[in-house]
Amino acid sequence: MISHISKGIKVSVDTSFDGSYFKNYILNYSFSYTITISNHSKNTVQLKSRHWRIFDSLNRDIIIDGEGVIGENPTIKPGDSFIYSSGCLITSPVGAMRGFYSMININNGKKFRAYIPTFKLNAPQALN
Repeated sequence: MISHISKGIKVSVDTSFDGSYFKNYILNYSFSYTITISNHSKNTVQLKSRHWRIFDSLNRDIIIDGEGVIGENPTIKPGDSFIYSSGCLITSPVGAMRGFYSMININNGKKFRAYIPTFKLNAPQALN
């Protein structure tokens, strides 16, 4: 597991390789990840949007921007955490992801970013 703290918000990531398969005649590698967003600050915060940069060693980077995560805009009180799982497909057995969440401090209305640390996407056979 890898973690990063921004403005008292700890983002932790755990990844796993789910297998490979053909999609539209192209070999794809499937990865899943679980994100834990923990509020170590003194303020209640809300996740408003996400920004991802997915690195695929055989293709161009993929940029994903969107509202919330998994259809939610979670509000996280001090001492609480929000956990969700998602996944991605890349055409290489080696890649990485990083990004940030656009957050708002509910107590004072200030917007800030909670950074998602760079995490590797490695199929086991690529490491041998």
